[in-house]
Amino acid sequence: MTAATLGPAPEDYDPFSPAVMADPLAFYRRLRDESPVHYLPAYDTFAISRFDDVYAVLGDMSGTFVSSESSLPSPSTLRTHNGGPVADPPTDPLGSANMFGSPVYETVRHASAGPLRAGQVRALADVVRDLACTRLDELLDRGGPFDLAQEYGGRVAAGMICHLLALPPELADDVLDVVNSSTGTNSGDGGLDKVKLFTRSLEILVPAVARHRAGDVDEGAPWRSRMIDGLLDLEFQGRRLDDREIATNLVCIFVGGTETVPKVTAHGLWELARHPDQLAAVRADPTTTLPMAREEFLRYCAPAQWFLRTVREPVEIGGVAVRPGQRVMSLIASANRDPREFDDPDAFRWNRPIPRQLSFGRGQHFCVGAHLARLEMVVLAEEFLARVGDYAVDEARAQRHPSSFQWGWGSVPVEAARA
Repeated sequence: MTAATLGPAPEDYDPFSPAVMADPLAFYRRLRDESPVHYLPAYDTFAISRFDDVYAVLGDMSGTFVSSESSLPSPSTLRTHNGGPVADPPTDPLGSANMFGSPVYETVRHASAGPLRAGQVRALADVVRDLACTRLDELLDRGGPFDLAQEYGGRVAAGMICHLLALPPELADDVLDVVNSSTGTNSGDGGLDKVKLFTRSLEILVPAVARHRAGDVDEGAPWRSRMIDGLLDLEFQGRRLDDREIATNLVCIFVGGTETVPKVTAHGLWELARHPDQLAAVRADPTTTLPMAREEFLRYCAPAQWFLRTVREPVEIGGVAVRPGQRVMSLIASANRDPREFDDPDAFRWNRPIPRQLSFGRGQHFCVGAHLARLEMVVLAEEFLARVGDYAVDEARAQRHPSSFQWGWGSVPVEAARA
């Protein structure tokens, strides 16, 4: 077997390089086989690519692996090498709690996460379904092709964010635009413009928090957000958080709740269309089949590539010693294609057994919106398959922007007609 057949060599892997951002999968194959704990000297970081290693690192609850430099740092951050353990950021003013370990992270998360717990999410099923049906009817009545990721899934996901944060429903387009404009291609910063992302998100979120504090509600959204109220009520280190601090700690759900679900669902429906036998099987009993198919959507289609942790205590990963201050890049997208965990992992199989799911992360930073995301994916797919007959994706016009992180199908044009 020649080197060309094998694909890029492990030493060519750099998550921010144009080649990797355009197509990381070939790099992951070589990393898993030849250098599963791969050192990146420019960033003093180890990229881990096998499922078991990623599962162990993300699930570690000892405080050895922390997010004090962000789960998604810029290349410039990583080029600064640490001489030892990295302290948590200051807490006054409080930045994103995602950059803290215990107890700060749990305190802030628990204050805002009530509406995202499993029982509360089940009560949102009718809201999701109403948004999906209304939007799909609009698109089908309009006629012609539409974007499965943006015009359908994106609008529904953004609508749910408006519902959770008591934003006027007509802001859904603005929410979607903010997220898309900030997480698209930016080769100089790895495909994620975090400054723009936070700036534009806070332009929407800070006024929403201020209205809640003042007791005002928008005419278009005559209810209060339990997520915002939970943070307004929080006593944090003897004080209350100000509007900007609260808004900053809503950016993760604001972006994550809008960005990922549409890409996963659109890509999953595309894969079903590519495999007519699987599509027929799913359509035969969607109430039973879609929850299982959803898990394969997540494994095969989830766009997130990696999450970073900085090491606080000496540790060994796969026989490699890692010292405090060094970083570990957990390549979840590689882990999801690891043949040591999944049989024929590059094949899409709607009913694949998936006993261990990594697409929402694991451990302390397990995705706070996982229950809602799973609900949205099933409802979006269920309503689409119920209301649409044959459908076809225009593969030549589909777009997948280069990115070190959200390498997903951002635009999936589809021709569809009512069933």
